[in-house]
Amino acid sequence: MTVTRGFEPPSDRYAAGHRGVDLAGVPGQTVRSAGEGTVIFAGLVGGRPVVSVEHPGGMRTTYEPVAPTVVRGQVVSRGTPLGTLRPGHPNCPVTACLHWGLRTDDNVYLDPLTLLRPAQVRLLPLN
Repeated sequence: MTVTRGFEPPSDRYAAGHRGVDLAGVPGQTVRSAGEGTVIFAGLVGGRPVVSVEHPGGMRTTYEPVAPTVVRGQVVSRGTPLGTLRPGHPNCPVTACLHWGLRTDDNVYLDPLTLLRPAQVRLLPLN
């Protein structure tokens, strides 16, 4: 997986930023769910195909441009195919890029790559 553009959190809800990461891919590549949840949107936004999954704990992942193979209300597991990657993502330096976003229920955007990294464990001395 190659990141072509990283996460750039906005300074506030309406400010500029990059609310996700762009990952290099190839047209027709299968896009899979990052975790278990329910598909809450599978369709077009501004003429571009988008899939959004609501996960337990108030998290939502969004994938675009992805031609959906799932439908709204469908329950998915980690790794469930959501659709296929389409070409045409703006500023993508390769044939196709997946824009992958992560946010909380209260519209706080997070770096979705944190879902792939193991949590850091910090041990405190016993005193």
